[in-house]
Amino acid sequence: MQNYEESVSFLGPSGPFQRRVFVLLCLTSIPCGYNMLSVIFLLAIPPHHCHIPASSNLSQEWIQASIPVQVAGQPERSSCSRYSLDVVQNLSAVGFRPALDQIQNQSVPGGSPEVVLTGLQEEECRDGWTYSTEYYQSTVVTEFDLVCGDEWKQPLTSLVYFLGGLCGCFISGQISDRFGRKPVLFGSIAILSIFSAAASSASSWLVFTVLFFILGVGQISCYIVIFVLGSEILIGPSRFLFSQLCLPSIYVCGMLLLCGTAHLFRNWRYLSLAMAAPGLAFIPFWWWVPESPRWLVSRGRLQEAESLLRLAALENRVEAPPVIFLSTNVDKVESQKAESVSFLDLLRTKNIRNITLMLWLIWFSMSVCYFGLSFDTSSLSGNPYLNYFLLSVVEIPAYAASWGAARHLPRCQSFMSFVMVGAIALLFIFFTLHSHPTLTLVLVLLGKFGVMAGTSVLYMYTGELFPTVIRNTAMSSCAMFSRVGSSLSPFLLHLAVFGQFLPWILVAFLSFLGALLCIFLPETFKRSMPDTIQQMQHTRRFRLTCVSSTLPPEDYGKSAKDLIIVPDIICTTRL
Repeated sequence: MQNYEESVSFLGPSGPFQRRVFVLLCLTSIPCGYNMLSVIFLLAIPPHHCHIPASSNLSQEWIQASIPVQVAGQPERSSCSRYSLDVVQNLSAVGFRPALDQIQNQSVPGGSPEVVLTGLQEEECRDGWTYSTEYYQSTVVTEFDLVCGDEWKQPLTSLVYFLGGLCGCFISGQISDRFGRKPVLFGSIAILSIFSAAASSASSWLVFTVLFFILGVGQISCYIVIFVLGSEILIGPSRFLFSQLCLPSIYVCGMLLLCGTAHLFRNWRYLSLAMAAPGLAFIPFWWWVPESPRWLVSRGRLQEAESLLRLAALENRVEAPPVIFLSTNVDKVESQKAESVSFLDLLRTKNIRNITLMLWLIWFSMSVCYFGLSFDTSSLSGNPYLNYFLLSVVEIPAYAASWGAARHLPRCQSFMSFVMVGAIALLFIFFTLHSHPTLTLVLVLLGKFGVMAGTSVLYMYTGELFPTVIRNTAMSSCAMFSRVGSSLSPFLLHLAVFGQFLPWILVAFLSFLGALLCIFLPETFKRSMPDTIQQMQHTRRFRLTCVSSTLPPEDYGKSAKDLIIVPDIICTTRL
């Protein structure tokens, strides 16, 4: 087990087998990206006001005047109240006209008398609401009237979706480590398709919320297994390129496809039904994507691993050795099988507990930042589809930047640099939010770039810190705390009630917190991936810089350039 990569080196770093796995796994991430932020469009809240029924027999002028105008920064029509309809009808019946800009009642010579409405009694929206159809024909919010008195149901639905992701993280990691990567991957894709289609026919908000929870379970489980499977099958530079650049870039393509689909299908039921299509298209990949040989070896299933690797050797047109895994390693594998791979192993020793707790907090902080920025698109001016497109496409250069940094810079230094850039950009929004909308959008994009690039490095960093026997469980546990953060992010916008800049300040603060905690984690740059818990590095004491050497005793005196080690597992974003 400790010499796994040497044992499979006969396949070469890149051949037809590796290229096939590379392409298939990248494409398989499209359904995950497609569903990732569907909550933004499905649960969008368009501008709305109280409905004035046609039976009221009011003129268009009185219908417009029946909705109070609230002045808070910029004048806007009330969303949850109207002037008493009985009073308005009586005024209209006796010949009055509404005086919208008058400070007192008066009559116009030769015309109807005018009346100021600001002092009239107001009432709730007893006849429902009228919703703007400028961008959305129908959403879950407009279908089930999740506004005003039921406004709390909209962020709760988002919370339930992300709680589904939290449960998926907790369950899928342990199932994947115990029963294999491949069954969990395609089971998750099937969940995405089946429950997306089912949600499109939901007859009530409660039914939709239950189905949306299960959809969240499948969405995150899918992506976790993809990058772990690719990281364990691919070797050397191809693994680095796969998990740090190509996989997340294709994932973003899935997010952009959702933007185009949402623009095309502006009815939420049609959009939800369309979200089932990508998953169905990739189910046949079951017969082309192999199980992880490295996982098979970690479970002591050496014959299955050897059979798979011999087929890979045939595909690569190379000759496999008579015995791939030497008998001297079999005892090591069997002893490692007895090693627990439960969630509790992440807290069993002091060292792994310290690393795990710090990573959980960092992942929580970065998730609140990422999803908070994504949900804040609704508070930005302009076309919501264009804003979503820009905030999604900016992730591709972020991945490219993190990929370049991962090749040449220590992990801690890369993470802190990117996150600090994003945090500083978000703090400047304090000066531009209302006066310069275009500059505000640029700062939000720069903040998203920094957070996304830092999160990409964080995935890589986390994957390199944990050993093979518990890696998927560890990544899933981090993803679980990430989902706790994403679950709270829909409520981030509600902090604007206490201060318009508070959501942006909180996101910037959490970015700074993540950068600070990173100082204490061990460096993994140019180190081999550990296979057992005993091979894990120890946390560092406080340093003023995170570029300090963390080489093991036997490597002291050597420069990083002398350690000819290809970066091992490079995990990427999206947990």
